Amino acid sequence: MMRSLFSFGHGYSAQALEQILRPRGWQVTGTTRSPDRARQLAAGGTRVILWPGSQEQEVEPAISEASHLLISAAPDEAGDPVLARWQDAIARNAGQLEWVGYLSTTGVYGDHGGDWVDESTPLTPSTKRGQLRVMAERQWQDLAADAGLPLHIFRLAGIYGPGRGPFAKVRAGTARRIVKPGQVFSRIHVDDIAQVLAASIARPNPGAIYNLCDDDPAPPEDVIEEAARLLGVPVPPAEDFATAEMTPMARSFYAESKRVRNDRIKGELGVRLKYPTYKEGLQALLQAETP
Repeated sequence: MMRSLFSFGHGYSAQALEQILRPRGWQVTGTTRSPDRARQLAAGGTRVILWPGSQEQEVEPAISEASHLLISAAPDEAGDPVLARWQDAIARNAGQLEWVGYLSTTGVYGDHGGDWVDESTPLTPSTKRGQLRVMAERQWQDLAADAGLPLHIFRLAGIYGPGRGPFAKVRAGTARRIVKPGQVFSRIHVDDIAQVLAASIARPNPGAIYNLCDDDPAPPEDVIEEAARLLGVPVPPAEDFATAEMTPMARSFYAESKRVRNDRIKGELGVRLKYPTYKEGLQALLQAETP
């Protein structure tokens, strides 16, 4: 049987995994709700299903053909949208699935005042986004227990990579160095997300939960400063978080501060990060931009 990945919400991280799997002979099918995105993906060789959308009838056959399932779709107030529509179909095909991956977020841990968290840390999200992710994780865990689904949960830190780095804003002069004392974030390069997922596929451990982050939780203003240094442009001035003008959404990202441990991806999966800190990651992004 050909190894076949069915990807619900075939976005940035899922496409990076596809770049590893397809050269190894995998068939990759992904859903998107955007006709424009569907055309772009299809042009690159991905089998695409518009869902939610006009091709809903193609989803269940694709699930029945899959050996592996990846879920990247974000939850809403009702919980996980994939389970809301396709739980029964997934349960019916649980026996043939070798691996199921659910992409969650380190936001499920909530605020820890800059202290370290790991996969055993209690889930105490302080944002609505984090609370919805906790609910969705539990929905998938319940289905896994009921149907024998080989579920793996991946809690992703802040994602960056090609097209998602700070350089454009630094070049444009719109990057801001918002300083909140004690604030740190963990982050992860998309290529490292992909290699962790591929390593898990190679070594399935149903029920496992993994934090995906690099080795260097750092204040966000340090990342902007490093980007400016690499570009050889002036470092944007520091702005005090307490008085800075910010949208509620932007301000909400500063509601939580924690350092996330990644020992499990190294110990259990044998992963060696390509970009162990943001400095290596930014350097690589800049080199990739250079003709």
